[in-house]
Amino acid sequence: MPPRRPVPPWQQAVRLGAAAVVGVLLWLLTGSMLPRGCAADSCSWYVTGDPLIALGCLTAVAWRRRFPVPVALAVAVASAASALASGAALLAIGSLATRRRPAEIATVAAAFVVAPLFTTGLYPVERPPGSPWIQLVLQLLTAGVAVTTGWAVGARRAEVLSLRERALSAEREQAALADRARVLERNRIAREMHDSLAHRISLVALQAGALDHRADLADEERRVLVRGIADGSYRALEDLRDVLGVLRAEQPDRPEPPGPSWGRVPALVDDARASGMDAVLTVDATGEPPDAVGDVCYRVVREALTNAAKHAPGAPVRITLDGGSGGALGVAVRNGPAARQIARPPTSGYGLPGLAERVRAVGGTVGRHPASDGGFVLTARLPWPDESARSPRPGDEPERRPGRGVR
Repeated sequence: MPPRRPVPPWQQAVRLGAAAVVGVLLWLLTGSMLPRGCAADSCSWYVTGDPLIALGCLTAVAWRRRFPVPVALAVAVASAASALASGAALLAIGSLATRRRPAEIATVAAAFVVAPLFTTGLYPVERPPGSPWIQLVLQLLTAGVAVTTGWAVGARRAEVLSLRERALSAEREQAALADRARVLERNRIAREMHDSLAHRISLVALQAGALDHRADLADEERRVLVRGIADGSYRALEDLRDVLGVLRAEQPDRPEPPGPSWGRVPALVDDARASGMDAVLTVDATGEPPDAVGDVCYRVVREALTNAAKHAPGAPVRITLDGGSGGALGVAVRNGPAARQIARPPTSGYGLPGLAERVRAVGGTVGRHPASDGGFVLTARLPWPDESARSPRPGDEPERRPGRGVR
């Protein structure tokens, strides 16, 4: 049974008033059937005991929500001796029926129907033959109406409560989903910031290391490195601003910065080369892989360049991309040993594990191992499904692809 909510005082007063009105009507109907002038002798119960019992029943009915069964049973029995208490009895039975417990309802209804058969002598009214059966049927009908009404009210309350709980559950679920979405978005942004900023800062550190260790640099070479450091720092701040700008509430329509893609791999290598890294890109891929594969390919190359700049500054880096539709895209990044001794750089520990997760997400494999010459090799193999049979969709346009060859 659903928990009952507190009833406002005005609703309680309205229900008690309605019960009193029904009782008064039945009391007056009973009085119209009494002999004239009998109030002082044989009809004294009608004007004394009947109202007193009705007053007690109305008082007891006010406690029906706290003690539903005792109150309903007592009022049902007492109403047999008081026509004025009939309204209070119907209210008590209907209120009990809202609990929708058949055993309780049957007990109280039976008491309400049977009790009047033992109080027929209180009112000197002429009764036709068979009147007990007529009275029994009327009591049954009256109790049936009260029980049916109360049962319907209880069912309606349960339905409303169920709908309310479902609405609250849906709100809680929606809030949980929103919280989860915010957490996932924070994680995504954190990864983007790590990958992008780590790459930019590694290139800046590479150039700063060259300034520190190359005392034989000409003035023009030194100015180029200083400009590269300034440009790399500015781009790192730009990347940070672009990523965080997406979250700014005052700019909800701000587009996200361009994400990793197959077409941006050559520019990524060009930036590394401009920062002083000896990087060469060889592309031997036919066509352009799907967006998800191109995204992961870009990230593999970026992570390899970042690690090469951090752990092997000055070492040559060779990037090879090969494969085609219907097979797999192979990514191999090999760097030589460090050209100079450096202090162990700080590491977050998220780069390669996070990259492995992204590779596995598209069904690929990733491997890394030291090279025989003291360098390091990072490889990835990404599935490249055959999309030649896919029918073109409206709005499909060819995009710029990295050209075949060496850069």
